Amino acid sequence: MNKTHAVALVAAALVAATSAGADSANKAGRRFEYQSKSPEARKMLFELQDRIENFQFGAANVEIAKKIVALDPTFAMGQYYLSAVMPGPAGAKEYMKALELAKTAPEGDRRFIEAVRDVRLNQGVDFKKSIPALEELAKDYAGERFVHIILGQLLNGDNQGDKARAAFEKARAIGPRSARVEAFLAGNDLLKEQYGKARATYLEVEKSLPKRAVPFAIRFGVTFSHLYEGNVDAALDSLRTYLAEYRAGGLDQQFPEVFIWNAMARINLENGRLDEAMKNYEKGYESIPGSSLDEIQKKTWLGRLHHGKARTLARMGKHEQAWAEVETIKKMIEGGGKEAEQYWPAYHYVAGYAKLEAGDYAKAAEHLAQADKNDPFHTLLLARAHEKLGQKDKAREAYKRILESQHAGIERPLAYPEAKRKVQAI
Repeated sequence: MNKTHAVALVAAALVAATSAGADSANKAGRRFEYQSKSPEARKMLFELQDRIENFQFGAANVEIAKKIVALDPTFAMGQYYLSAVMPGPAGAKEYMKALELAKTAPEGDRRFIEAVRDVRLNQGVDFKKSIPALEELAKDYAGERFVHIILGQLLNGDNQGDKARAAFEKARAIGPRSARVEAFLAGNDLLKEQYGKARATYLEVEKSLPKRAVPFAIRFGVTFSHLYEGNVDAALDSLRTYLAEYRAGGLDQQFPEVFIWNAMARINLENGRLDEAMKNYEKGYESIPGSSLDEIQKKTWLGRLHHGKARTLARMGKHEQAWAEVETIKKMIEGGGKEAEQYWPAYHYVAGYAKLEAGDYAKAAEHLAQADKNDPFHTLLLARAHEKLGQKDKAREAYKRILESQHAGIERPLAYPEAKRKVQAI
């Protein structure tokens, strides 16, 4: 999973979990207190959680969260939810207030808010640091489904699909059954090659959703199921549907729609639809300059535009133009200071991609060996380079790593079918 998808998944995790059964009769394990001076604020918090559980996002959630905080400014979990539904730097600022309030909050509330610090303040990049603390919290508060769902989504983001499924199943057992938990369990079915079963679950869950829901997990899950089966048009149709829902829900005003366009671009690119891929990358970036993102984020997305253009130009056979884009990315990283160092694996990925398409397989392998070793698509390119160099054992080993991956993002369905064929053929 690249960092764009990791951030998206983690952001979803932070606003998607629910404790909908917090006031139910289910006593199977310790739960959070959700302590508030205002019974109305506490009630509204559970209503907000229920909205999120049913893929209802947008400005309405921000307004509900603001009302909760107004009713009880000392309510730590209420303040946390305001931070979670507000986008960008504003959300981080509100989180710092929640962190301060957590000092006097009940133990479970405090430990959760503190556990997700790295996720909330580092744009999701350091989300793995939160997993150990959440695992301990899930043991100590075994009846708090909120924690199991958050933990499951972070484990998904860390390519630990089996452990993620166990967390989601614990949430399901606590109950009540929810659209979000069922959707993420279907995502695990995709890892088991149960594509039809997963798609049927997604479509069944969709029937239960309220109007104007914006079901990220469902639309991308259906997309992935079609990619695994080689049905490109159906995969793209699912993302077009999500794009329309995203706009109708007003989410494009909170976070640009670029990530949807980039997903469509990658699908088109890796299936030889090169002109469409280039248009998708350029169309997606149009949502960035006028957005509310800060300048660092805008520059990051500009780098991703150069990255997409480099790969597309390479596939078009325009190798000099492609390498010029690669050099632009390198200069951006070199000029970005310590914060930009996290993007060196992405540079080696695009450089390796360009060299592979240009037929310089030794250089491609050299770069790709320095790309993200946990990304199935990066591994696919490395396997191709080894195969071109006649290194069949290394190629086979790399293809096998893809098959063993529990990666939850788009990279696996783009890489898995080819890897499966190659393992059988080499």
